[in-house]
Amino acid sequence: MKQIHRISLPEQVAAHLSEGIRQGRWGDSFPGEQQLASLLDVSRNTVRKALQILENKGVLGSNGHGRSRGVTAAGVASVSQRPLRVSILRYDAHPMESPQALMAMNEIVYSLEAAGHKVSYLKKSQNEMKHNVGRMSRLLSATKADAWVVESGSYALLEWCARQRTPCLALYGRTEGLLLARTGPDTVSAYREATRQLIKLGHQRIVSIVREGFRKPLPGGCERAFLDELQAHGIPIGAYNLPEWEETSEGFNRLMENLFKSTPPTAIIIDETCWFMAALAFLVRRGIRVPQQVSLVSGECESILDLCYPQFAHMRWDNHLIVRRVVRWVDAVRKGRADRSIINIAAEFIPGGSIGPVWNPIG
Repeated sequence: MKQIHRISLPEQVAAHLSEGIRQGRWGDSFPGEQQLASLLDVSRNTVRKALQILENKGVLGSNGHGRSRGVTAAGVASVSQRPLRVSILRYDAHPMESPQALMAMNEIVYSLEAAGHKVSYLKKSQNEMKHNVGRMSRLLSATKADAWVVESGSYALLEWCARQRTPCLALYGRTEGLLLARTGPDTVSAYREATRQLIKLGHQRIVSIVREGFRKPLPGGCERAFLDELQAHGIPIGAYNLPEWEETSEGFNRLMENLFKSTPPTAIIIDETCWFMAALAFLVRRGIRVPQQVSLVSGECESILDLCYPQFAHMRWDNHLIVRRVVRWVDAVRKGRADRSIINIAAEFIPGGSIGPVWNPIG
C-alpha cells in the first residue's frame, strides 16, 4: 500500500500563502515573518519554513537580510492571469443619460471582458432602488464580486463603499475626502470658465441645473466653482442659481415654467444632454430664442449636439482616457494592489453659437 503523505504545518502555511498570492491578496511585496506569524497564529519558525518553501518554488524572492521578501515574476504571473468578477452598479437601468456616457460604459465592459474578466450589471440600478443606501449596500454585499464599479454614486453610497473590503471604483460621482478610487471628467475649471465668459457677456441671472446628488448635502465641485465665480464678480447667490427640482419630465417642465415666470434667467448651464434637449423643447414651445433671449451651455459633449449649426457651447473631454483608467484599475486589483487614486480627465469649455450678450429688448 502506498504511504500517505502527511502535510506538515509549514507546508499548510505555504499552500495558504500561495493561494493568497493567486487570489491577489498581496502585490509585489510580502508582509514580514512576525506579521504573518501573528496573522496566521503560528510560530515565526513555521512561517520562516513556509516562506522558504515558496522561495524554493520560485514564487517568492529574497530582497536581502532584514528586508521583506518580494513576489517574483512567477508569483505575479499567477496573480495577473486570474480573471476577476467585476460588478457594475448603474445609475439607471433605462438611462436617459447621454449617448456618450453609454458608449463609454459599453467600451469599459468590452475592454474588461477582452482582458478575460467576467463583467455583470447588478440586478437593480440606483434609480430603481430610489437611491436608498441601505438597499443598495445590501445588494452589493450579496453580489459575489471581486471588484465594484459604481456609476455616478451619491456621496452617502460611496462613503459606504469606501468602508468595505471589496475594492470599489467610483465612475463619476462624489468622493470628496474618501479613500476610494475615482475617475471621470474634471469639469471644475470648465464650469468656472463658462461662468466667467457668461459674466463678461453681461449675464447676471445665471442658473445651473443639476441632479440632486450634486446639490446635496453640499454643492459638488463644479457647482461650487460656479457659485464661487458668481460671488467673485459681486453677484448674489442663492437657491435661484442652483434650483431644486423633481427629476422627471414633469418636474423639469415645472422647473422651467417657474424659472421663466417672473425673473427669467439670461443664461442656463445644464449638466446632462437629456435635460438640455428638454430645455430646448421648452424654449421652442415658449418662442424663446437662443442665444438672443437666453444663452445655453451643455455640461456634456455629445455627437448629437455637434451636428447642430451653429455649435452649442459645451464642456469637452476624452472618454477613452476614462475607459483606460477603469481597465488599469481592475488590473491593479487583480495584481493585489490597493489603488485608491483619484485620476480625473481634464475637460475644457468650448464656446459656441448658443451663448451671446444679454438680450436688450429695447435695442
